[in-house]
Amino acid sequence: MAQGHSVDEYLETIYFLAFPIGEYRPLSSGSPTLSSRVAEMLGVSRASAGEMLKRLEAEGLIERGEHKEALLTESGRVRAQRVVRKHRIIERLLTDFMGYTAAEAHVHADELGDTFSDEMVERIDERLGNPERCPHGWPVDTAFEQEENRDLSALADLEPGSRATIVRLAEHDGDLLHWFYDQGLEPGAEIELQEAQPAAGQLTVKLNGDERAIGEKAAAGLFVKPTA
Repeated sequence: MAQGHSVDEYLETIYFLAFPIGEYRPLSSGSPTLSSRVAEMLGVSRASAGEMLKRLEAEGLIERGEHKEALLTESGRVRAQRVVRKHRIIERLLTDFMGYTAAEAHVHADELGDTFSDEMVERIDERLGNPERCPHGWPVDTAFEQEENRDLSALADLEPGSRATIVRLAEHDGDLLHWFYDQGLEPGAEIELQEAQPAAGQLTVKLNGDERAIGEKAAAGLFVKPTA
């Protein structure tokens, strides 16, 4: 991504970092600092990310927790959820109406985020029939997203022999997102974890009767609902 990201893009990124089923796990001891994680997701320098985080704190959109992590304030969370919802509706406009692939839609939705007013987004949502999810499986309703998080796990966290249905795909790595679709790893697909090889940094899964290897990074970005 290019330099010069907006306040809304930073809030959206922090929103994803704030929840266990986000693009990254919560901070633990030895984890990278928040500014470095935000910088990685947005493709900017740590200095740029740090300056924007100071601005967001000054504007009352984030506050610092006891471990210096950034927490969305009430107003920051409301704004972040609005941005996330807009992004997901624009993605559906691009796939359902304009014929873009699901992987392409994420990139273009980022570019178009500031183009549409909130009122335009509501009209788009209505014309599309109020879709429940973006093309990558993330709920348009952020309150439902948080409820559903309790039922989901990253594929990387399952035990060998587990079966699951893919529900959501991590979005922020465009190359990885394209790879998911190229491999048929998309929402609704049934998958079985056959073997985990931590030393090799990969897992073996069965999809549509075929075995294939998946790297740990990809497995951490596949959010699944285990089959009872």
